[in-house]
Amino acid sequence: MSSYARRRAEVLRQMREKGGGVAILATARETMRNADADFPYRHDSSFYYLTGFTEPEAVLVLVTGQAGQADQSILFCREKNEEREIWDGYRYGPEAARESFGFDAAHPIGQLDAEMTRLLANAPAVFYALSTDHELDAHVRRWLDAVRMQARSGVVAPSTAIDLHVMLNEMRLVKDAGEIAIMQRAADISAVAHIRAMKLAQPGRREYELEAELLHEFRRNGSQFPAYGSIVATGASTCVLHYRAGDAILKDGDLVLIDAGCELDSYASDITRTFPANGRFSGPQRELYEIVLAAQEAAIAHTGPGRTFMEGHDAAVRVLAQGMLDTGLLNRDKLGTLDDVIAKGDYRQFYMHRTGHWLGMDVHDVGEYREREALEEEKPWRKLKPGMVLTVEPGIYVRPAPGVPEQYWNIGIRIEDDAVVTESGCDIITRNTPKSIADIEALMRH
Repeated sequence: MSSYARRRAEVLRQMREKGGGVAILATARETMRNADADFPYRHDSSFYYLTGFTEPEAVLVLVTGQAGQADQSILFCREKNEEREIWDGYRYGPEAARESFGFDAAHPIGQLDAEMTRLLANAPAVFYALSTDHELDAHVRRWLDAVRMQARSGVVAPSTAIDLHVMLNEMRLVKDAGEIAIMQRAADISAVAHIRAMKLAQPGRREYELEAELLHEFRRNGSQFPAYGSIVATGASTCVLHYRAGDAILKDGDLVLIDAGCELDSYASDITRTFPANGRFSGPQRELYEIVLAAQEAAIAHTGPGRTFMEGHDAAVRVLAQGMLDTGLLNRDKLGTLDDVIAKGDYRQFYMHRTGHWLGMDVHDVGEYREREALEEEKPWRKLKPGMVLTVEPGIYVRPAPGVPEQYWNIGIRIEDDAVVTESGCDIITRNTPKSIADIEALMRH
């Protein structure tokens, strides 16, 4: 639990820098799926980041000490309830949670209203996730109103509200060694799952069968959840960016695009591979695949400390746009030079997304992409630091259209890996997933 305690101490330190006060962070709510069935519960990422606590109906409160008093970390959680534990499983209860997770105090969640009125009295500021949870907003307003009602007794309510997620998002953006170790293991599990799907893919199978193979491998290796809904697409659906696995049949001559990753101990992985259903790339498929792979290699070469988040994207775009001109996807006579195509954004007909995103406890993880503190009206893209983790995922998606060579129609290709920024460059933690044409075809022959 020392990692969680250190993070809570860092939040308290930053709170003191801003004048001190009380921070409030609630975990995610349980959500009904239908009738008596709930969706599988998954805690709030930032709450877990500071607590390690995974039960629902829980709130963390951090209080900076005033007048010589010590800082406090306080958990509010469900009470022990033997009858409910028969149905739903073990509950820590406040006392066991305090001892197990290293809080200074713990109380039943039913005492939250009364305790918050006391804790907010005379606090300089309240820190919480502003306007992200309407129910929490209502609670905070009610607590502040209750404190203000004591004004004639000399009690002062907080005069400032500060968004707690601004500091938490910055903290979560740079991973420590323990977090990176978990992400490496998640990447390894996901790599094995992709390999399994490639080996078992063949014409006549359906998309949902490959999805089942991925989920089997995730769970068999200890992953608690998929990190996101798996994309398993074949044929024209490879050109649909957020396609979900359906019942389409894999056909001889078509590509299969799988974008899938597991979540392990609250950390995500995110891998995309594209391969031929029959195990052999056709000529047009091979041409476009090599362009996307070269674009990814260029982006990886531009991913490292001191480089900006956008340098990898810009490097990938140059390779992709040049490939589009060389293959005739873009008409050089009409559109001009490579620089013209990039400046006008003509490449976006076939490549319409960024080359990466932050990765961590959430698959699209928290953290600003531009420098928040910069004075410029258009803030510069932030520079990468060791410990940041991001995806590198260029692609080409060719939908039928006038002037587009027919041999490329309905070819969608994306190659995605997870990169940890290091002191000297970046480490591709998903490298165990085959991605060269030779390696993919060799794997699918067996």
